Amino acid sequence: MAVYILGKFIKAGITLWLIFTLAFFASRVSGNAIDFIMPEGGTAEAKAALTRYYGLDASWGAQYLAYFGKLLRGEMGTSFHFRQPVAELYAGRFPATLRLCGLSMLLSFAVAVPLGILAAIRRKAFSGFLIQAGAFLGYAIPNFVLAILLLLVFSFHFRIFPSGGSDTWRHYVMPVAALSSTLIASLVRFSRSAMLDVLSQDYIRTARAKGVSEFSVISIHGLRNALITVVTVVGLQVAGLVSGAVVVESVFSWPGMGELLVFAAIKRDYPLLQSGVVLVGSVVILINFIVDIAYAVIDPAIGRGA
Repeated sequence: MAVYILGKFIKAGITLWLIFTLAFFASRVSGNAIDFIMPEGGTAEAKAALTRYYGLDASWGAQYLAYFGKLLRGEMGTSFHFRQPVAELYAGRFPATLRLCGLSMLLSFAVAVPLGILAAIRRKAFSGFLIQAGAFLGYAIPNFVLAILLLLVFSFHFRIFPSGGSDTWRHYVMPVAALSSTLIASLVRFSRSAMLDVLSQDYIRTARAKGVSEFSVISIHGLRNALITVVTVVGLQVAGLVSGAVVVESVFSWPGMGELLVFAAIKRDYPLLQSGVVLVGSVVILINFIVDIAYAVIDPAIGRGA
């Protein structure tokens, strides 16, 4: 198990370094940050002075090494536009993103796993067909399209839920629904497939032959083994959930990290953009690391095999 954990830790570090490197050079290729900072009518001398002030007159390699050294020391720099430390800006936005993603994850589990089990048990019934059809429909609709539809229907037409903000529980309904839709659809399909595979195993037939109740067969013998596949799928879908939060936050004006990251990309705020990508990547890698460890705990043979 120790070797397994060490290997996952090294892979996580390499992945995070690659994410930072790609974010650094992609931000430079996308455009010059000074063009978005300079006021209209600024002179070439003022532009050159501002470039030197932010250290952008050095080569990309020198800038890369300087910023990488800051990250190793726990520094993220200062935002070009807000004139505030990047760490403080994201620290203020992180709780809102955490609440949004956490509620979406809980809703996905609470809805998708029971529906997936029901679809497996009632696979030949009409209810099983409806669950499958709903899952395929939810998987086919991108969360940003669903977010816009929810805004048009429930905010602008019926005026049931507010279109932006995060002050009351009513502000959470549409963003959480839009963000969790794809994960629910994915988990329903995989839960159903995993449960069908488990229910066809010999030990399930043996349990039924011994007179074990159907509830115990499903909840104890079936669900525990099916959760191995479900946990793996959750780990693979976390990246989609976090990246989807960036878009959903922008649509609903949710005051989280995603909205700030989109602003940084539009305004070419290099420190804000680079640090945001690294933070989001760190969250994704951390959750995947936890899922890998949980996978090894559920199935100890994986840790021993490593």
